[in-house]
Amino acid sequence: MYPCGTCWNSGENEYGPDRLDRECGRVLFRQVSSTMTVGRTFLKEHTREVNNRQYRETFDATIGETLRQAIRIITAEPALVIPGSVILHHQRNAAMIRQQHEREGLLVPPVMITSITSRCNLACAGCYMHGRGEQIRAEMSPEILASVVDQAAELGVSVIVIAGGEPLVRKEEILRMTRVHPAILFPLFTNGLLIDDTMADAIAACRNIVPVISFEGFRHDTDTRRGGGVYDQLLETCARLKRRNIFFGCSVTITRENFDRVTHEAFIREMLRIGARAFTFVEYVPMEPGTGNLVLIPEQKMTLHAVLSVFNQKFAALFIGFPGDEDAYGGCLAAGRGFVHVSPSGDLEPCPAAPFSDANLAKVPLKEALKSRLLARIRKDHGLLTEKEGGCALRASRAWVQELVGRE
Repeated sequence: MYPCGTCWNSGENEYGPDRLDRECGRVLFRQVSSTMTVGRTFLKEHTREVNNRQYRETFDATIGETLRQAIRIITAEPALVIPGSVILHHQRNAAMIRQQHEREGLLVPPVMITSITSRCNLACAGCYMHGRGEQIRAEMSPEILASVVDQAAELGVSVIVIAGGEPLVRKEEILRMTRVHPAILFPLFTNGLLIDDTMADAIAACRNIVPVISFEGFRHDTDTRRGGGVYDQLLETCARLKRRNIFFGCSVTITRENFDRVTHEAFIREMLRIGARAFTFVEYVPMEPGTGNLVLIPEQKMTLHAVLSVFNQKFAALFIGFPGDEDAYGGCLAAGRGFVHVSPSGDLEPCPAAPFSDANLAKVPLKEALKSRLLARIRKDHGLLTEKEGGCALRASRAWVQELVGRE
C-alpha cells in the first residue's frame, strides 16, 4: 500500500515540519542554558515519537484511500459485490480504537496476516511456506482461529489477510469468520484451484471476502512455477467469479526475471479483461537457497513504485506493492508497525518471511501477545531494517532476530 503523501506536505498533520521545528526549538531554548545533554535526549525521543505517530497516521490514511479507491471502482461498476462503504466506515472506527490503545501503551497494527494452514494442493517452486523450514506442528483449532479473529476485531484490526498454504482447505472456517465480522475486509490469497461453482456462490454471499488469485504472469510463467495446465484452470476460476460479480484480484510474485512481462500493460489489460480489479505485486524473497538471482535489483524496485503509481491513475483497479515503499514509513512495517503475522500453529510473528516468535495465541490472548518483547525490540530498532538486497529486510537480518529470540 502506498502513502497518499498529503498529510505531511500539506500541513494537515498537526505534527508536520513546522510544528516539529517550533516544539523542539522551545524545548532547546528552555534547557540549553542548564543542561544541553537533557535537551538533546528529549529532542531525540520527541522526534522519534512524532515520526512514529506520523507514519501510523500516514499508513491509516493509505488504508482509507485504498478503500475509497475501491468504492470508486465499484461506483463505475455497480454490479461488483463488495460493501465498500461499510468497510470504510469500520476502518475509521477501527483507527480510533487503535489510537486509544496506543495512548494506553498498546500498539495494534491495522493489518493482521493470518496463515491458517501450511497444507496445499500445489508444490510451487520457491513457496515461502515451504521455505520457512519449520517442523510440522498442529494447526490452530477452529475454536482458537475463530477466537483470534474475534480478538483482532475487538482490538481494532481493519484488515485480516487470509493466507496459507492454500487457505481454502479450511473453507468452512473462513466462511464462518467472515460472516461473523461483515465489516472487516478479508483478502483471501489463494491459488484459486479450489474455487468451484459451490465455493464461488459461497464467496458471493460473503461480501467482505476479496479473493486474490495467484498468477505468475501469462501461461508460460504461471505453468512453469505452478504446474502444467494451471493457467487455464485459473482463467476458469476467474470466469466463475466474474459471472457472480465478485470483486477479486490477482497476486503476482515479481522477480528480476519476470519483471518486464508482469509490469507490461498487455498483462494488466488481460487480467482486467478476465475480471481482476485488484493487483498485488509481491516482491520475491529468496526462501530457498540459490534463488537470490531472482530478487529485484534496486532500479527495478524504484521502477515498480513508479509503475504502480501510474497504473493506479490509468486503470480502474487497485495496484498494491508488498512490502511497498518502506522508506515512506521510516523502515520495515513488520512486528506490528503496520502488520503482524500469525502462523498456522498460532505463533505471533513479525512477518511471514521471519518465523520467529515468543508468544503463541493458543496460550495467550492476542492483546497480551502484542506486548511481546521480541516485537517491541524489532520496532525499536526498525531503522536498522533497511532492505538492500534479498527482498526482505527482516529475513536478511534473521540472525539478529534469532539472537533476540534467544535473549527473550
